Amino acid sequence: MTPRSKPIDSPNTEIPNIPRKCIRSTSMSTILRLRQTSTISTRTTSVRSPSPPGPILDHSHLRPGNQAALLSHERTLELYRANAKKTQDPDLQFEFAVFMIDASKTLPVPTPTPGNVMEVERAIEKREDLVREATALLKRNADRGHMPSQYFLADCYANGIGTHKGRQDFDRAFPLFILAAKHGHPDASYRAGTCCENGWGTRRESAKAVQFYRKAAASLHPGAMYRLGIAELNGELGMSKHPKEGVKWLKRSAEHATAEFPHALHELALLHARGIENVVFVDYEYAAELLAQAAELGYAPSAHRLGECYEYGKMGCPQDPALSIHYYNIAAQQNHRDACFALTAWYLVGSPGVLPQSDTEAFLWAKKAADAGLAKAMYAVGYFLEVGIGTAPSMPDAIANYKRAAELGDKRAAQRLKGSASLPMVQPGGAGAVVQRDGDSMAPSSSAKGGKDKDCIIM
Repeated sequence: MTPRSKPIDSPNTEIPNIPRKCIRSTSMSTILRLRQTSTISTRTTSVRSPSPPGPILDHSHLRPGNQAALLSHERTLELYRANAKKTQDPDLQFEFAVFMIDASKTLPVPTPTPGNVMEVERAIEKREDLVREATALLKRNADRGHMPSQYFLADCYANGIGTHKGRQDFDRAFPLFILAAKHGHPDASYRAGTCCENGWGTRRESAKAVQFYRKAAASLHPGAMYRLGIAELNGELGMSKHPKEGVKWLKRSAEHATAEFPHALHELALLHARGIENVVFVDYEYAAELLAQAAELGYAPSAHRLGECYEYGKMGCPQDPALSIHYYNIAAQQNHRDACFALTAWYLVGSPGVLPQSDTEAFLWAKKAADAGLAKAMYAVGYFLEVGIGTAPSMPDAIANYKRAAELGDKRAAQRLKGSASLPMVQPGGAGAVVQRDGDSMAPSSSAKGGKDKDCIIM
């Protein structure tokens, strides 16, 4: 009987050793059968090498240990300061100065109370020390001709950072804008132009302002191109009226529009909405497209205008409550007072499937618009407080809001004040109410939503 090999556990295991005596007495066919058996066992019983681990799909590997801790502001500043002192690289020193300015803005200052006066003073002093150190570093770099430092320091002075009592100091900012502009800084050229135009830190010189604007526009600065376009359109800054040239500048500015300078998109939209003979043709679809681009960049006036278009079906836009509310909301989030008040109207009536009706929200948005100085919103808040819509009734507060609105020329508020002493408290839905409720629904006094501005007492 021929001996059989044991199963092989590893693909690298060799054939087991067979005593020479056995080999001599064993036929060649037996030896071949032994090899075949070993090979089969290797294939069937071998263990596969482990596959590489798959990707980690959670954040478990990022969980900090017990000893982990974020660096404090002070420690971060110390490390940054040590690196800045080791080098003479102006770019690194500039970054450190910018970091200190940003840190000074976020440095916590405790709420003043009678018991923590010293603590508050120390926090304010620490903030001022950071600004003082940063501006000194920026000034040293600016004196050495470092362009980013020149512009940033000028911007600090223009915004009251590092100045006496936090006041804007254009007398120190303007020369630095000029220096950075000479080094080819587009923003500095634009800011130097605004200083010359408005007489900030220098005397008013329209010709010089145009020079700086053109220098910035040559570098495709959208703000400078927009200002030149408006000047050509209206004949400002000592320039003659050239509508065609003005529109060219506006188009170039619109092509390079940013969140900081979206104005050309809005202005071009208004031009295409009304047209200019032999210069700009009326194109409502294109105007709406330009407004949408500006609204996407967060420009509140464009968003408000689109909200009106989709609410009333203007400029070829369909009446669409969802889009109207969407664009009003974009503008309202930036405290655009007319957009806030427009949301008041929408919340008063609601929109099925889009916006639930809410007197409380209507009151809050009206109050926000009133706080921003909108007279008709002040009157609306007064009425809500008098009647008790979305808030508890309060005649003294209502009269205070009527007075504010009347001082700004709102005739309805003045009339309300004349009869407020003798008028009874009006209940919602009664005669002269802002809205009339029909069952569970709520509609303006007018029969159609589109006519609320005309017929509704508040809107």
